[in-house]
Amino acid sequence: MSAIEIKGVWQQYADLVVLENINLNVDSGEFITMVGASGCGKSTFLRLLLGQEAPSKGELLLDGKPLAKEPGPDRGVVFQRYSVFPHLTVLGNVLLGLELQESPFLGRLLGAKRREAREKAVAILEKVGLGHALNNYPHALSGGMQQRLAIAQALVKAPRILLLDEPFGALDPGIRKDMHDLLLDLWKQTGLTVFMVTHDLAEGFTLGTRLLVFDKTRVDPQAPGAYGARITYDIPLNSDRKAAKAAVDALPESVTRSLSTSPAQGA
Repeated sequence: MSAIEIKGVWQQYADLVVLENINLNVDSGEFITMVGASGCGKSTFLRLLLGQEAPSKGELLLDGKPLAKEPGPDRGVVFQRYSVFPHLTVLGNVLLGLELQESPFLGRLLGAKRREAREKAVAILEKVGLGHALNNYPHALSGGMQQRLAIAQALVKAPRILLLDEPFGALDPGIRKDMHDLLLDLWKQTGLTVFMVTHDLAEGFTLGTRLLVFDKTRVDPQAPGAYGARITYDIPLNSDRKAAKAAVDALPESVTRSLSTSPAQGA
């Protein structure tokens, strides 16, 4: 059974249709990268998966059951803007998620439960390369280190699904390559199902096992909000890399003109 099934999903705000008739099956452990022009609904799709929004029509299923209609510990999320708390240390930022999960009313753990949570937080921070910075505050961290912290926040509750909304867009190329390596290592270690939005076509090709292209195929000049984006291309990347690269290179200009197409590392 597919881990995630998207069946006939539409998302509309008043007269504005953002997504129309999205159908998708994703197996557990896939790494889905998503590209498309700005405003074509990729981030909206992530919000539907996260549970921040409910679809106007259609359904989202996880292992055959409706996906919870609010964010939960089964889904972690990392945004482009660092989602860290400036008044908490690195350890405090990660520990907070566990405390709120285990003690939602007090927001604090005591005794053995706190020691266990601290050990879990330290372990994930070491895994993302921040074991040396437990007592530092976010302002003392570089951009790459802050994004490592955001990833640790997302992973500490052991989610099944990781949602990434252009997480490396603000980083310089050298740091991005390091973050790519980190993300791939974590994905292989954990078996997470990953959905990642990116504006960098090379990044999507390099990281994913499957590349989805969102595009608005129908436009009515008299009613610009009448039609939404669809998944126009669904390219498998983990079987025949040469065929996959040829398919990516053959994407129409309407798709690629708003994307970065810098050479993929290791493509």
